[in-house]
Amino acid sequence: MIEDDLRAAFVRHEPMTPSTGPLRVAIDRLAAVRRRRRQRFQAAGVTLALLGALGVGVPHLRPDRQVEGPSLSGQPAGAQSGALNVLLVGVDGFGDQPSYRLADSVLLVHIPADRSRPYLISLPRDLEVSIPGRGVEKLNSAFYTGAGEPRPDLDAGYDLTRQVVADLTGVRVDAGAVLTFAGLRRITEAVDGVEVCLPKEVRSWHTRRTFPAGCQLLDGDASVDLLRQRRYLPDGASDRDRNAQRYIAGLVRRAVAQDVLTNPVRLTALLSAAGKGLAVDDDGLPLTRLVAVLPELKTVEPVGISLPVGPPVDISSRLPLDPKRGPEFLAALREDRVAQWVAQHPEQVNPVR
Repeated sequence: MIEDDLRAAFVRHEPMTPSTGPLRVAIDRLAAVRRRRRQRFQAAGVTLALLGALGVGVPHLRPDRQVEGPSLSGQPAGAQSGALNVLLVGVDGFGDQPSYRLADSVLLVHIPADRSRPYLISLPRDLEVSIPGRGVEKLNSAFYTGAGEPRPDLDAGYDLTRQVVADLTGVRVDAGAVLTFAGLRRITEAVDGVEVCLPKEVRSWHTRRTFPAGCQLLDGDASVDLLRQRRYLPDGASDRDRNAQRYIAGLVRRAVAQDVLTNPVRLTALLSAAGKGLAVDDDGLPLTRLVAVLPELKTVEPVGISLPVGPPVDISSRLPLDPKRGPEFLAALREDRVAQWVAQHPEQVNPVR
């Protein structure tokens, strides 16, 4: 009897129950978008990282994105006409059980409007910056804050780092990528090694491996080992940033020499190499459009630049911008005058070969 009464009550109230159809459709749509986004990140990641290093021009990659906050010059951010900026972030410690969430290498690739050549601008991990939610901190803390816990999120870490870099420089970041050392190892193996040219011998603090001065072909393990080194280097993390520039330059030359970016078979193989070790901010731009602009570059040989910084401010080792040269360089970056600035400040140029 009670069972019959309950059944009758459900029948009477069923017409008043809101339909779950729209909610289910919305949930399914969100899930599909998320899947597509992840698939796009994995499929396009290596290509964007390489093209970013190459300085491949992708006009208006993010035409609707404005830099959060005003530029340092007081002019609208992203006012450059035709110049592009690609943010590459290298992160240590990500794997099956990630334990680190700090960005050891932050590289801004500037592509001038005349497509003359790419400029690899190293932003020190200890650079003093303002991080939303944390105040004044080191630049590498931006990725840590954004990535969160318990399992770090590459996308979220990149998003906050991009915002901080955009606020610092006053330029729009058009695209970017996050590469873990595990992903870097697989990319290096996919191109059969990368030639890195070192001005001085480097000894590994982690493996005791020795990298002699001069040009040498490094496999995946050796590349990762080199890019982790700072303890035995005269300028510590600054020398590690310079070695990251040399690795990117060597990777670019290797990809061009093997015709990777224009050969469908080789390109497909490379696209799957990084796996989950890379996340990319490409806004769904078709790969064909990226490859099609390769001929725009006058040369793929990049110029390495160190952001002008001053001495550490206190025991925290935060590095402030150089009070004179720092603002001058950022003004040149915003106004697409990096080539002229480099000619006037050759001491800030890092040989990549």
